Amino acid sequence: MDTQLAAIAVHDEMADAPLSKLDTANARESGLYDDDEPQPRDHALALLGAVDVGGRVMVTSRDLVDEVTRNAAVFAADDLIDQGNTRPLLPISIDPPAHVSYRKLLDPLFAPKRMDTIEADVSARVNHFIDAFIDRGHCNFTDEVADKFPPAVFLGLMGLPWEELDTFLRLRDGLIRPGTPEMTNAERTQFQLDTGQEVYAYFDTILDDRAEHPQDDLLTHFLHASCDGQHLTRHEILDICFMLLIAGLDTVADSMTCAWGFLAQHPEHRRQLVAHPELIPNAVEELVRWNPPTPIQARWARRHCTILGHDVPAGEIVYLNMGAANLDPASVPDPLEVRFDREVNRHLSFGGGVHRCLGSHLARRELRIALREWHRRIPEYGLAPGYQARFGPPPLRFIPDLQLAWPEGR
Repeated sequence: MDTQLAAIAVHDEMADAPLSKLDTANARESGLYDDDEPQPRDHALALLGAVDVGGRVMVTSRDLVDEVTRNAAVFAADDLIDQGNTRPLLPISIDPPAHVSYRKLLDPLFAPKRMDTIEADVSARVNHFIDAFIDRGHCNFTDEVADKFPPAVFLGLMGLPWEELDTFLRLRDGLIRPGTPEMTNAERTQFQLDTGQEVYAYFDTILDDRAEHPQDDLLTHFLHASCDGQHLTRHEILDICFMLLIAGLDTVADSMTCAWGFLAQHPEHRRQLVAHPELIPNAVEELVRWNPPTPIQARWARRHCTILGHDVPAGEIVYLNMGAANLDPASVPDPLEVRFDREVNRHLSFGGGVHRCLGSHLARRELRIALREWHRRIPEYGLAPGYQARFGPPPLRFIPDLQLAWPEGR
């Protein structure tokens, strides 16, 4: 017997697993983010609600994306992503009720009050990078700030020394952008899997040390933490660390390149932040709404369903176009305008439902502090002469080589 969930009709046929997984080593899942200005197209897609893309259904309106993310009983996230991991990424790769148990353990570690305690450390770390080039008058912002700053913050949370930064960057790239363009798909997949094994071994060694020499950091906390009354197993801790490495090191970096790229090309917005730094929290929300770092997300259908007339077989992947949902008038009025004075911003750049980004408060804090410190020290800047900002290949939204310049000797 069919049931009706708004514009989604759910039928009886069920699946126990996805028909296929997202191939993060090779796939360009949607093909929709290979241009530099997707916003007008995404705005038009949002008004359609759902479209067919490569034989799969993509949900595009704010309300439908929200509905799919909130209905984990029909639209699942578990066992969907292979990113070098050989076990589930905890908690993003599992669904309720187990997902809820892990979130109860992890959410307090990234709550706003916890972020207050690392404010000074995060500020010092971003200034460490700015110090290296401020007198030069130019920088490769992607390489010299965005790629390094979030991993440096992660080192602090994990209680690891600065000397481990290059290791973290190498492991991150091996999981998220594995191999080289010259490699075959099979070679690139194997490169990612090999990096994944290195990640497990890396954290396993550090956890052995923390067991002998406890510190005031997340790794020591995990060794003594419990979930549903049971101490975390070593595998569970490693799976959490693997997830944090993927989620914590790249999406903020991508958001930074998009934000600074926008501000460098829109001096009126940049000057707003310089003159009114109190607008920075609103600016963060608006900039990630405009350019979400993961504009396309996905679920798989546990049950055969129909979305606005589009058939979704049981087990098939459903794409969620967060970029389009953010440009739906249901999210914000005037969605094609970038405004730092919005009092309400219902964007979905941090996801939605039970799988909403665990580290969203950390990401916001990193972006706010970086914007504050940069504009305090480098208020006048733009794209380097002769440079044209171009976005990298999907599925992530980022500028791979953002070149900025400003008056020397600031």
